[in-house]
Amino acid sequence: MNEVRIQEEDFSIEEEVHALRKTSKRMGGIVSFLGCARDFSEGRDVSSISFEQYSGMAESALKALREEALLKFDIIDTRIIHRVTTVHAGEQIVLIVVGAEHRKPAFEACEWIIDTLKQRVPIWKKEVTPDGDTWVSQHP
Repeated sequence: MNEVRIQEEDFSIEEEVHALRKTSKRMGGIVSFLGCARDFSEGRDVSSISFEQYSGMAESALKALREEALLKFDIIDTRIIHRVTTVHAGEQIVLIVVGAEHRKPAFEACEWIIDTLKQRVPIWKKEVTPDGDTWVSQHP
């Protein structure tokens, strides 16, 4: 499995954590962030969310993000997976798993990765609501 992936199909959190753990026995802390689709946003019901990417560019941006995190934080490894498809409420969208010797840098890196991903990676989302479709601007 690749450490960074953009894919349509769902992913297994357990498999991703297991793959990360196999990279080093020095990991004392593993932190994850799982982003899921909500059924309500900005005061409206949401039936589904469609994700689109700038093909090729989005994966390159995720790879660069991973490399920057490895240099910026005292972590051992990280995995980043983002789905680009239509998802419904409760379904998984994005997963970030970070392993470090200690929990603090793992938490810091995980938070930085998701925040930076939303700013830099060319993936866009469109919420489908009873009132029509709406492209969503980035959230902090």
